[in-house]
Amino acid sequence: MAKRRSSYYDGYWPSYESTRPIDVEDGIKAKSQRGKFVKNWWADRWIAALKPLMDPARLSRGRSYARRGQVIDIEVAPGSVLSRVQGSRRTPYKVNIQLKPLGDNQWKKVLDALAGQAIFAAQLLNGEMPPDIEEVFEAVRVPLFPASRGDLKTDCSCPDWANPCKHIAAVYYLLGERFDQDPFLLFQLRGRSQEEIAVALRERRALVEEPVETLPSQPDQVDSVATPALEDCLDRYWMLGADAANITFNIAQPRVPLALLKRLGIPDFEGMNPRNFQRQVEAVYDAVTAAAIRIAFEDSQD
Repeated sequence: MAKRRSSYYDGYWPSYESTRPIDVEDGIKAKSQRGKFVKNWWADRWIAALKPLMDPARLSRGRSYARRGQVIDIEVAPGSVLSRVQGSRRTPYKVNIQLKPLGDNQWKKVLDALAGQAIFAAQLLNGEMPPDIEEVFEAVRVPLFPASRGDLKTDCSCPDWANPCKHIAAVYYLLGERFDQDPFLLFQLRGRSQEEIAVALRERRALVEEPVETLPSQPDQVDSVATPALEDCLDRYWMLGADAANITFNIAQPRVPLALLKRLGIPDFEGMNPRNFQRQVEAVYDAVTAAAIRIAFEDSQD
């Protein structure tokens, strides 16, 4: 992490730290006004990565700044976050947070590992963050969150000698809230957008899907012993075979809604709005799923 020289300001700014900041009329105010700042584990891990890098007092003041609405704006781009924070001086301070993007080889390892597990791929394509996705990153030795000081670089135009300062902390906290709402922003900071990840996963899943078995095309290819003639089994044609007793069913809602549609992508029909198509398909899927479960349990109770 970058560190400004501290010889001039060291020990000089206690009064500066306690000065009341100028109120911001339309600042970005945190939704969390007390207690825990974020809800989801990935946002919590993001904030936890900052705590060892700064003193508790500045961290607390940064949290207060975020809840007061002192942050004017936040611009997220691959590898960097730019922001303005209103302090006690008339001119807002400029904050720059840089998270080292993952290299192409690192992303290849991660995407290969994610595509190798169908449930991870389906959840990500559905816009969901798998709860144990960090394990995949760790398995291929690629950090998802800042793992060292070299991963995270911060800078602020304020005169405080400490880096990170409370203005950086305020932006960092609000980023955690944004990750709560959109976990793919974390991937964007690491160098890949949600759409880029979706395209890469679909391409990889298309290569690992098992081919569908087909029936023999010629009658003489059918095994006559395994497939008896119809006239020889008419008396038991509608009866269940002995193997049917071992069949089990798991009747439940799918773990990932619209998994196939998300995996293959929304079709591009001429003259049709993709969002409208998705909503229509979702309604059909929900209705069919509900009806199938109702019928299955009604049969089981008869």
